[in-house]
This record gives sequence, C-alpha cells and structure tokens, in this order.
Amino acid sequence: MSTAVEQRYEEDFATMPIVAILRGLVPKEAIAVGTVLVNAGIRILEVPLNSPEPFESIGLLAKAFGGHATVGAGTVLRAEDVARVHDVGGQVIISPNCNVEVIRHTRAAGMISLPGCLTPTEAFAALDAGAHAVKLFPGELVTPSVAKAMAAVLPKGTRLLVVGGVSSGTIKDWNGSVVHGFGIGSSLFKPGMTADEVGKNAEALVGAVREWAGSSQR
Repeated sequence: MSTAVEQRYEEDFATMPIVAILRGLVPKEAIAVGTVLVNAGIRILEVPLNSPEPFESIGLLAKAFGGHATVGAGTVLRAEDVARVHDVGGQVIISPNCNVEVIRHTRAAGMISLPGCLTPTEAFAALDAGAHAVKLFPGELVTPSVAKAMAAVLPKGTRLLVVGGVSSGTIKDWNGSVVHGFGIGSSLFKPGMTADEVGKNAEALVGAVREWAGSSQR
C-alpha cells in the first residue's frame, strides 16, 4: 500500500513530470520561487545541499507547499543528511550517485528516493535498495537509444528520469523515448534570477514537456 508521501509524489509527478532543481536558492527567495513554480504546474521541488543554507530553504518550502507539492533535497551524498532533510519536512531525497546507504535510509524514513545512475549495474543496485525511480545522470551522456537499452533489462515499469542538459529546446529530442520525465536545473533557475524570470522559464518548460508527453509512446 502506498504511503501518503508516495501518493503525494505520484500525484505531483502525474501533474507534471519535472523535478525543479533549485541549486543556489537562498532562503529569502524560497517562497517566491516556489510560488511561481507551483503556479506553473511544477510540483516537485529540489534544493541541492550544496546551496546556501539548504535545510532552511527546504523547511520553508515544505511548510508553504508540502500539502500540494513534493519538496526535498538534492545532491544528498551522506546517509546522515537524510534525517536532517526529514526533520525540516522534506519528502524526497535526490542524489547524483547510487549510494545504497542513502537509499535505504531514505526508505526507512518514509521518503521518496531518486538516486543517480548511469549504468545497468548502478540502476539494479538502486532498485534493489528501494529507489522509487532511476535518475539517468549526467543526461548529457545518455541518448534515447541508451535509455531504451537500459529499460529493456530493468524491471517493467521502472521510472526513468533524464537529468542534466535538459532545456525547453532539447526536450523534443526525447520524443517517443522510454523516459518518463526530467530533472531541470539551470534552464529553469539560476542564482540571481527574479521570480518572474523563473516563472517564465517554468511556463516554457511546462509547455515543452506537455508537447513531449503528447508525442511519446512509453
């Protein structure tokens, strides 16, 4: 049976299969940026832990949007950081690598696990540890044919997300592919952008993803 956190994540992913990567976000910007993203339809928000005061930003976002968005941390490299994210209200743990201890701690805390993988070996290890999806990272090294080959051997229904090098102009490259969604960073948010600029980027990306979803047969 799915938990409430898993149900929230599934609903948010179904609404818009984009993970917003807010690297460099500072706490004073968190609510304004979160508002424009949620209003644009993006409901999965990630603050990487190499951002300034990330736990404060995650806590602010979780408090403001936790009832209608999935909020959490990215670039989570250590198992001990999982508890810190959980303590401030985070619901999702995202990593650039496949660290089975991070995955196991995430699942034990009742959170969503989205680890980074680049090979079938890493993907199987992640899934065996309890990952909810496989983040294909860095996306610049992954092609639709590579993703198709990996999907052919992974358990049926494995969710694949492309993360890295994704923009409103490159999403069409994945038309008809086996991937299920995208993690998007610098083409959505960069430090110094205003909330209005982030909102405009979000609208363009949401439009591109909707076109991609309409063309894809997964």
